[in-house]
Amino acid sequence: MADQVAAMCDQLIKALNVMMDAETGQIFRLEALKFCEEFKETSSFCVPCGLQLADKAQPAVVRHFGLQILEHVIKFRWNNMQQREKVQLKECAMQLLSTGTHAILEEESHIKDGLSRITVEMIKREWPQHWPDMLKEMEALTSSGEAQTELVMLILLRLAEDVITFQTLPTQRRRDIQQTLTQNMESIFSFMMAILHVNVEDYRKLKGSPGHELQARAHCRVAVATLNTLAGYIDWVSLVHITSGNCHLLEMLCLLLSEPELQLEAAECLLIAISRKGKLEDRKPFMLLFDDVAIHYILSAAQSADGLAICKKSSDSQAVEVVERRYMFLKRLCQVLCALGGQLCSLVGSDVEVKVPANLSKYMEALLAFTTHSSQFLKSSTLATWGALFRHETLSKDAVVVEMAIKFLRASMTNLVKAGFPSRNDNPSCEYSCVDFDGDEDFNSFFNSFRAQQGEVVRITCRIVPLEAFQIAAEWLQYQISSPIDTGTTTSKTAEGLCSLLSPSVIQWDAMTVFMECMVAQIFKHLEEEKLPIDHSMELLQAVLNYDTKDPLILSCVLTNVSALFPFVIHRPHFLPQVLSKLFKAITFEVGQERKAPRTRSVKNVRRHASSSIIKICRDYPQFILPCFDMFYNHVKKLFSSEASLTHMEKCSLMEALVLISNQFKDFDKQKAFLDELMASVVADWTSDEMRHVLSDPVVFLSFVGADQVVTEQSKDIDTAGLHRGRLSFCLNAMLGVVKRARWPADLEEAKAGGFVSGYTTTGGPIYRNPCTAQFLVLLPNVLALIRTHNSLFTPENMTRLSETFSRAHEVMDAEKTLVLGLYHHLLDIYDSTVYRTNLERMQGFFTTLYDNCFHVLGNAGLSLQQDFYTIERLSEEIAASAFVSLDHVPDHRLRPMIRVFLRQLVQSCPQEYYNSLLCPLLGPLFAYMHQRLNVKWQVINQKTSANDDEEEVVCQESQVTQEMLEEQIVRLLTREVLDLLTVSCISKKLPEPAANKEEADEEDMMMDSVQTPTPAQPTEELTELGKCLMKHENIYMNLLTLSFTSLSWKDTTNCHRTASMVCWTLLRQVVGGNLLPEAVTWFYTSVLRGLQVHGQHEVCSSTLSQLAMLIYENLRPRYPELRAVMTQIPNISVEALDQFDHRLMDPNAQKVGDKKRKDQFRKLIAGTVGKALCQQFRKEVHIRNLPSLFKKPKPDKDVIQNSEASGLEALFSPENNTL
Repeated sequence: MADQVAAMCDQLIKALNVMMDAETGQIFRLEALKFCEEFKETSSFCVPCGLQLADKAQPAVVRHFGLQILEHVIKFRWNNMQQREKVQLKECAMQLLSTGTHAILEEESHIKDGLSRITVEMIKREWPQHWPDMLKEMEALTSSGEAQTELVMLILLRLAEDVITFQTLPTQRRRDIQQTLTQNMESIFSFMMAILHVNVEDYRKLKGSPGHELQARAHCRVAVATLNTLAGYIDWVSLVHITSGNCHLLEMLCLLLSEPELQLEAAECLLIAISRKGKLEDRKPFMLLFDDVAIHYILSAAQSADGLAICKKSSDSQAVEVVERRYMFLKRLCQVLCALGGQLCSLVGSDVEVKVPANLSKYMEALLAFTTHSSQFLKSSTLATWGALFRHETLSKDAVVVEMAIKFLRASMTNLVKAGFPSRNDNPSCEYSCVDFDGDEDFNSFFNSFRAQQGEVVRITCRIVPLEAFQIAAEWLQYQISSPIDTGTTTSKTAEGLCSLLSPSVIQWDAMTVFMECMVAQIFKHLEEEKLPIDHSMELLQAVLNYDTKDPLILSCVLTNVSALFPFVIHRPHFLPQVLSKLFKAITFEVGQERKAPRTRSVKNVRRHASSSIIKICRDYPQFILPCFDMFYNHVKKLFSSEASLTHMEKCSLMEALVLISNQFKDFDKQKAFLDELMASVVADWTSDEMRHVLSDPVVFLSFVGADQVVTEQSKDIDTAGLHRGRLSFCLNAMLGVVKRARWPADLEEAKAGGFVSGYTTTGGPIYRNPCTAQFLVLLPNVLALIRTHNSLFTPENMTRLSETFSRAHEVMDAEKTLVLGLYHHLLDIYDSTVYRTNLERMQGFFTTLYDNCFHVLGNAGLSLQQDFYTIERLSEEIAASAFVSLDHVPDHRLRPMIRVFLRQLVQSCPQEYYNSLLCPLLGPLFAYMHQRLNVKWQVINQKTSANDDEEEVVCQESQVTQEMLEEQIVRLLTREVLDLLTVSCISKKLPEPAANKEEADEEDMMMDSVQTPTPAQPTEELTELGKCLMKHENIYMNLLTLSFTSLSWKDTTNCHRTASMVCWTLLRQVVGGNLLPEAVTWFYTSVLRGLQVHGQHEVCSSTLSQLAMLIYENLRPRYPELRAVMTQIPNISVEALDQFDHRLMDPNAQKVGDKKRKDQFRKLIAGTVGKALCQQFRKEVHIRNLPSLFKKPKPDKDVIQNSEASGLEALFSPENNTL
């Protein structure tokens, strides 16, 4: 036998060498791999060969394979081994641990890992029942030396990970091991602490002494392993073990923060400990970390690590680099401080009566040190803690915190400045950014969210110190105004002397502007009117208005400051004309004297910014602007008639602002006359015979907008078609502006007095009339004609009419593509580029916005016109004859706005009395059509993703792959829009009761079920009134049911989860009592099981679908025996278990089981349908058998009262027992 084993070992070693040799060809390598795998699966010599190969005389690769063989045997053959063989293997494994390794510093880490795995696999199968002395044996091993001690630590860590963290065992075994660990935890902790203590002491003694370096490193290695193991336990053990002995463990960890070789692991342990939740009473000892000693260690560790986190690349150069381990330690320490802040906020001001610590100022200084650190990542890590401190009811009033709030605001002045790009070298942050970010785009994306968080915390801080915040903002603004513009090294590419986005002046102005916006909003909310610094703010505003710059990027910041300071103007109205004048001037802003070339994006932004600011002021302060209405209107007229080249968008913005002010007339006739005058040219143009002809005939329309003409980019001809497109866009934008903004007064009395109330509903509510109604009704027919024409542009005959130049005019625009695919493109010099678009891009943009705006107009009409819109004769037929025409040809990306922008709005704003006349005739056919259309699309997608591997071999062009991804993602988005419309139409969600304090969850329960996902309770959704109305139409209702249940097996987890949890049962529940056909019930049920097959690999979907399947089965099984037939077809179902479940369900006398147990039983029944992820499908199952139960429950006596002593229950309730 020994000869056979030796021969087999030689063959295995040869095979291994072939596999590991870089020169080996693919075929030989595969042959060798196959030989090794077959040996593991079939050979009877696995144990002797494994032990021989694992011998320490062999090379590391061979030893590792030997250990793999032994692990494979334990995992897959253990249940079939004789007791004698198991004991023998366990003895050999223990022998390997004690004598089978090299010295701790020489041994390879993967060998140590392999040895620990073998031991843990045996522990998982035999401890504690069949191996009661395991812990004692481990303790005995540690006396053999450092290498064995480290192995014991690796074993304990892997055991905790497998049992607690990853839960890779059957429930019964997991509970046995976890309970035994918990019972022995005191001794396990004492054991680990003792080892840590001894090795740290020995390491400190030896590390400086010559000749003992190796011994010192060995002790250090053991200490590191012990700290890593502690980290695996601190996470879940009872808090008592962490805080026992006056927090001895935490004290020791704080001391180790000053030990460079151990500080990172110590910080890791400390972080896990301080991040623990649980009962507040149990967490009280954490406050000891605010004592002098602990705070001193944390502070000094932070200061020393910071100095060491950066070092020079070489002695003679000035270049520096980040020392990664030290920087990692700084990050951990920062997280420790933040977790400590979290405990502070939870404990102070709570029921457990914890006082504000005396060392709070030291703690906050440490936190501020991280907030002012060069690393942008460290700065951002502290923000949540500052927010919690400044929000805290007790702490935010503390003098130390108030003083720190001002320091934090000062620090924000630096932190809001966008600096530290990894590709640059103009800031200390750049070095750290190189470590933290993949490149400038990654950094830019991070900084944008970092700044948003900062803004939030600055707003909270301004509530505590509003006047000081104003003072800081004022000084900063005055400083910026008085500083000369510094364009820096990166100037604009398009004009001399202008800044780029990275110019020092721009990033400073930008940061100051963010600060100003955050501050002003809070000042008005949290200061009484008499305390507002109005005079000072007016001086600031005057300085801003007087500030003149020709740099578009800086002017944009100036405009934001004007808007931010505008609320103060309410108290000094004489400033208003100056403000308006500044904004009007910016609307016509140009860089040069005359307009020659296309404008850069930054110039366009300034103009757009000014338009938006005017709209915002008119929206928020219309009453205040009203006295200036005539001046405003005359100025707009002058701009329209002058040569100032306003774009259509800019004109429409100004018209929108005028409409907002006109709402303050509060006089129907006066406002109607004004709107008629304002829109006269639009109405005349839109309703002209020429336009009617253009809008109702696709051929004429294509010719009118120039889509059938071949155009070259160099063409110098007057672009007549471009002017035509402009006319159409302007008319629709103007229409939208009026419909969106024209309103009656909010106050009923004012509305009555102004003539806005035309009557009353049957319930006595007022019926309002909108001054723009008459005008809108005249414009509507051509809007509908345009939608009809637009839909028919996609028919094959009209697609062929597009010229070569514009053949792709209806495709998705590039900007939308990046959005749909979730790609992030923020080019930093984008503001510098001229907004030059090719003819094709212009045409694509025109078609997209024109179509969107038609639906925006219709979507806003219901909200704005109310009764006057819904009572239009044959409205549903008119809409169906325009929006629903040629839908088969309309591409998916064009259908999305129709559903989202128009139909969703219509459903939400439509009064109940028009459900039958308007919504049912529209929604019924739409849902039926969308179900059929989407089902076909998803079948194609499902076929593609489950295609044979052979077909995958076809090499695709990258563009082709991107196009496929794009189409699939658009189908996914369209599906979500359709199901969202269905949900909005039919489902009204009731909010569940708020849960109790999550932090107070019982620790023991959390330990036992730490990773189990909660199953949702019974759904609380109800049908909306519209849902009830749709339900009366059987065909519509069946369409809704079919659509929602079919969608469960479409490959979109978000949609599946949402529909399964909110929609399916809510719809089905309404008809459960009716006469559903058995075929229908079977179809609904199989649809859910099909969904489980597709989405079962995702825990969230699996949970909601199982819940839905159970609801259907339990409610319908008693009446439909066909459901049982479906269940019997599930692979590997236990018919016995199914009979038992059915018996309990159907028999009223059967013993009922608890909710959780019932759910578990049902999930086991349908387990055969649950789909697995690809990586799980071919995995070999590991089976771990349960051992005899550790804790047998004693059977209770039948008659408790009879058998109890007099001191038992009777004694408690007897009248004589007064001593209790």
